[in-house]
Amino acid sequence: MQAAAVWPVTDPELARKEELEIPVQVNGKLRSRVVVAPDITEADLRAIALADSKVQSFIDGHQVVK
Repeated sequence: MQAAAVWPVTDPELARKEELEIPVQVNGKLRSRVVVAPDITEADLRAIALADSKVQSFIDGHQVVK
């Protein structure tokens, strides 16, 4: 006996997220999360993460390496 079911077709637009939640780590520990658009550039994401008040308290006066 064979199955006559058709494999489902996916729509990538329905699976696309409107915003992403990005975890921010300092010294290997989760310090904050930022919510951004999926098409954000790496430079803009870095600027948003470094400007976060929770992150600022951990990096204040220190040089950010990565």
